[in-house]
Amino acid sequence: MNNFFYFIIITVILNASSQLLLKKGMNSIGLFDLSFSSILKNIENVLFNPYILSGLILMTFSMITHLISLSKFDVSFAFPFISLSYIIVFLGGYFLFNEQISIMRLVGFLFIIIGTIFLAKS
Repeated sequence: MNNFFYFIIITVILNASSQLLLKKGMNSIGLFDLSFSSILKNIENVLFNPYILSGLILMTFSMITHLISLSKFDVSFAFPFISLSYIIVFLGGYFLFNEQISIMRLVGFLFIIIGTIFLAKS
């Protein structure tokens, strides 16, 4: 296995972690009011939320490791591995945020796993 493959895995983990942190941050803020009068307050809430800031930082590092991956692998190989972050987020949503898992979501989850296995074997 190419040593740079680890950058793909790191990208997946950072990407999924950033999404979970962003969700945690938005949960702590609450509903986002889109009225003109509350836009500044919404921006302030987002800019100073430690979970959102952490999520954005991890997303930036995720993009850096993804760029490194793209420099070493075909995009048609490297990019589909990002789908593994869907699996981490799926499980994180269930375990961290008590999100419900329907049978349709579970079937989709299994398709992502199977598709990624096929991709990795190629």
